[in-house]
Amino acid sequence: MSFYDEIGANKRKSYLLIFFFFGVVVCLGLLLGLLYGNSYGGLLVAAIVGVVYFLFSYYAGSSAILAMSRAKEATKPEYTQLINAVESLAIAAGLPMPKVYVIDDSALNAFATGRDPKHASITVTTGLLQKMNKLELEGVLAHEMSHIKNFDIRVMMLAAVMVGLTVLLSDFILRSFLWGGKGGNREHNQLSIIFIVLGLVLAILAPLVGELIKLAISRKREFLADASGAMLTRYPQGLADALQKIKGDPDPLVDTANKATAHLFISTPFRKKKGTSFLQNLFSTHPPLEERIRKLKGM
Repeated sequence: MSFYDEIGANKRKSYLLIFFFFGVVVCLGLLLGLLYGNSYGGLLVAAIVGVVYFLFSYYAGSSAILAMSRAKEATKPEYTQLINAVESLAIAAGLPMPKVYVIDDSALNAFATGRDPKHASITVTTGLLQKMNKLELEGVLAHEMSHIKNFDIRVMMLAAVMVGLTVLLSDFILRSFLWGGKGGNREHNQLSIIFIVLGLVLAILAPLVGELIKLAISRKREFLADASGAMLTRYPQGLADALQKIKGDPDPLVDTANKATAHLFISTPFRKKKGTSFLQNLFSTHPPLEERIRKLKGM
């Protein structure tokens, strides 16, 4: 497979996973309707909640993320070098100039957000600016620019929206079941009872499965952004050295980061836990830094 084939394959897989989320939401909507004696009503509620949730996230999600992260827009002359570096990479990538933000935090990290290249931004921490040399900073910025160019920012936003929606609907369904609902469906034939039991299992597992899939999408796209960023700068070693410094960061915690925004960062913004277990790897938003560094050095 060529590099461009890999990009196409990753995009197709990601969109298939997004469609899977929509399927889960439809099933949860049907179950909601069954509990209240009206399947179409359940679908309608799921659709309305989904549309409102999606529209807010699509048009205001990035602004909410920046506000949550306490990011401030970078201005000249204080951040002239940073802004010029982003502008040069945007020209090289054939993209509009994204907005540039800075978080006052000693951790070494960065992220990109937005709904498309015309409405995108790149945010870096002050710690990253202080510790990275010119080539390393360009490597990190190229990685984030690649997330914008590859439309990762949109796909990850959609995945996050769908996960949030499944959690919302699942919680409502489980509470409705415990409260008894309005319909008499639970007194129907054995097929209806089996369907309700299966539906409740789905309602319990849907948020977990959805979260795992969102994390899987994030991990795949980190590798792709590393490779795309290296192609953009024509110097893979720059990003590899930057990731090595990030790996050695004694305090990687970004104070304003949370579970909703963690997958956006170039590296996990939480403190490292001693040892790695299967479950820790399963719920990790990022692939191991060692593996990413190894792949970059092999380019």
